[in-house]
Amino acid sequence: MADYAEKMTPLAGWGRYRPAMCRVLRPVSQPELAGLLADGGTGRRIARGLGRSYGDTAVNADGAVVDMTRLNRMTAFDEETGVLDCEAGVSLSEILEVFVPRGWMPAVLPGTRFVTVGGAIANDVHGKNHHLDGSFGDHVASLTLWTPALGAVECSPEQDPELFWATVGGVGLTGVILSARLRLRRIASAWVSVDYVRCANLQEALEAFSESDKDYQYSVAWVDCLSGEESLGRSVLMRGNPAPAAMLPPARSLKPFDIPRRPTLSVPVDFPQFLLNPYSIRAFNDVFYSLHKTSKGHLVDYEKYFFPLDRILHWNRMYGHRGFVQYQATFPLERTDGLRRLLELCSRAKRASFLAVLKRFGAEGRGLLSHPMPGHTITLDIPNAPGLEDFLRELDAVLLDAGGRLYLAKDAVATPGAIAAMYPRLDAFRAVCRRADPDGLMSSNLSRRLALTGNGEAAHD
Repeated sequence: MADYAEKMTPLAGWGRYRPAMCRVLRPVSQPELAGLLADGGTGRRIARGLGRSYGDTAVNADGAVVDMTRLNRMTAFDEETGVLDCEAGVSLSEILEVFVPRGWMPAVLPGTRFVTVGGAIANDVHGKNHHLDGSFGDHVASLTLWTPALGAVECSPEQDPELFWATVGGVGLTGVILSARLRLRRIASAWVSVDYVRCANLQEALEAFSESDKDYQYSVAWVDCLSGEESLGRSVLMRGNPAPAAMLPPARSLKPFDIPRRPTLSVPVDFPQFLLNPYSIRAFNDVFYSLHKTSKGHLVDYEKYFFPLDRILHWNRMYGHRGFVQYQATFPLERTDGLRRLLELCSRAKRASFLAVLKRFGAEGRGLLSHPMPGHTITLDIPNAPGLEDFLRELDAVLLDAGGRLYLAKDAVATPGAIAAMYPRLDAFRAVCRRADPDGLMSSNLSRRLALTGNGEAAHD
């Protein structure tokens, strides 16, 4: 009998789109995990953290899903170099709770802190500072990976770099990340000095982003996806820099790493589908735009700036029981016409919700399947309603024509051909997978749907 917890349960990504029955295995120690991975009867498997990928990257219909969340020990920290050794199941939230009071934080933070280190590496997550600091994988000194063919191996940018850069952004398909060594960043306070810039349309927003690159470490914009014509893409750009302790009010400067404790809210039930409609969303957009006038020097604590939705537990229930798809598309810098066309389609279809975010990427990610590329990236939450997949195909066509790219961590419905066209290093990734996992034991709904590893996967699950 297995010495780890096991159950059959429906799983989906954070978008709650197309749940599937999965066999979930939950080890609580490294020896338990080693026994599970060595068990040939486990069959095809994929690791899963806190389930914040939006699509089916960590869903494995009728297969094994290895829940890594109990493997969350921090084992060492070097105060001189800022390097943290930890197991893959440690969450960014746990790292922040321990290290912000000591004057450190991860160099890259995605839009939620409820992400495990293993998940952050496997999806090579990015934040509001990509234009300067790259993505999460750029700050991983090394990692330990279990692979079906090689067993447990250590790799880094210097030691087996091919395996390392296939694992960074490789959506869990090279093996199971056991642990990692992360380079944290020293901070002077837990606050960000934020300037707000209200932009009347997309062109103004893009010009403001271009100006932000050299002067701001962080930049992100909320975008109104229902506005059209002269107001198409009207935005509020929120750009900031880490605040030194001397910038804080006297009472706060004495304790620069303390931040307000806010009550946690929760969405207890699925909202009725009719609540999210073009009229309610338009009303929200009008209020948000009117409240955020162009202004400078607002002191915002890091939780409020980086993770605005984290204080609302189960916020994905706002989209109702049918769920939603999060669509993240990145366009090359020179193809702003493609970005404009995508926003025109969203405005005309009245499908995109109030959660639309625009950022500017810097250099291309080093991971073979890393998403970032120089350009502008827009993220849309699109409720699941009749005609959704046909609408997404329209968006895909615009993105492909512009030479853009979808983010695998968000994808739920793309086709193998579209992804192959968007990721020029896919064949190199497949070659590494054949070395690490020649029998295709690492598998997920996503990998089979998109034929990512080339191990005889079907195009449809």
